[in-house]
Amino acid sequence: QVQLVESGGGLVQSGGSLRLSCAASGRILRIDDMDWYRQAPGKERELVATISRGGTTNYVDSVKGRFTISRDNAENSVSLQMNSLRPEDTGVYYCHANLLEIGYGGKYIAYKPWGQGTQVTVSS
Repeated sequence: QVQLVESGGGLVQSGGSLRLSCAASGRILRIDDMDWYRQAPGKERELVATISRGGTTNYVDSVKGRFTISRDNAENSVSLQMNSLRPEDTGVYYCHANLLEIGYGGKYIAYKPWGQGTQVTVSS
């Protein structure tokens, strides 16, 4: 089954930068949208940034101008460059994808997997 594996979280001071990466592995035919979500303590998971297969991006207002999402279609990966980090950016960040998996017998299966999450902590 397709898996998403994230890396790059950590602890950083306010104003600092981090880069998150996510790689998809498995029997993948095609990946359409790839996204980054985050969940702060006591809050619901929110969509932070999304990128289409063609490279069109969208961001939640609170990160516009500070975060940049990018992807490598050949590597089935997506990254999130986070600059000018603020304490309110703290949370667990999850990679998510909308993809077609090659199942048994060659059948194509629509699948929307999540990564395991990576912690980002921004200290003031």
